[in-house]
Amino acid sequence: MKLIGSLTSPYVRKVRIVFLEKKVDLDLELENVWAADTKIALNNPLGKVPCLVLDDGEVIYDSRVIAEYADTLSPVGKLIPTGSRERATVKTWETLADGVADAGILARLEATLRPPEQQSPAWVERQMGKMNTSLAQMSRVLGENAWCHGNQMTLADIAVGCALGYLLFRFPNIAWQAQYPNLDALYQKLMQRPSFTETAPPAA
Repeated sequence: MKLIGSLTSPYVRKVRIVFLEKKVDLDLELENVWAADTKIALNNPLGKVPCLVLDDGEVIYDSRVIAEYADTLSPVGKLIPTGSRERATVKTWETLADGVADAGILARLEATLRPPEQQSPAWVERQMGKMNTSLAQMSRVLGENAWCHGNQMTLADIAVGCALGYLLFRFPNIAWQAQYPNLDALYQKLMQRPSFTETAPPAA
C-alpha cells in the first residue's frame, strides 16, 4: 500500500499514526498539492491528501475513511470500538479534532495564499473562534480522564493529538497548553509514543 501525503498535514499524520499503531507497513509518497505540477488529481479528484492507494490500485480517501479502513487490517490495538454508541463517541471526537485542523488550515491559507488586499480579517477571526470553542469543548469533555474515551488510546486521542500538534506547529502563539492543562497532559503522553515522535512535522 502507498499513502500519498505531506509531512505537514495533520490528516496525513493521523493516518500514518494509525498504521504505525496497527503495525501495518505503508509506503509514503510525498506530494505538495499546492505545487503547480501536482499530480494528486490522478488519484484523488478532490485534490486532497491523504490518499491511500491499495495494492490492487483501488484508491481510498479521506483521512477518516482511511483510518477506519486501517483499523480493520490488524487485530493489534483496536482504535475504533465496535459498539455503535462508543463508536459514535470516538468518531465525534475525531470530527471535533479534524474541525480544529480545518479551521487552522483555512486561517493560514487566508494569510499565506491571498494577497494582503484580498484577505478577510473577519474570516480569519471566524476560524480562530472555531478553534477556541473546540479546544474548550475538548477540555471540558476530557475532564480528568486519562483518555478521550475509555481506558486506552483510541482514534479519538490520535485525532486530538494531531490537531494539537498542528496548532503548536502553525499557531505557536495560541496559549492552549496553559489554558487547558488537561489537553497538554494528554498531548505530552501521546508524544511519548514512537508513532507520534516519528510523524512529528518538520521544523518550520
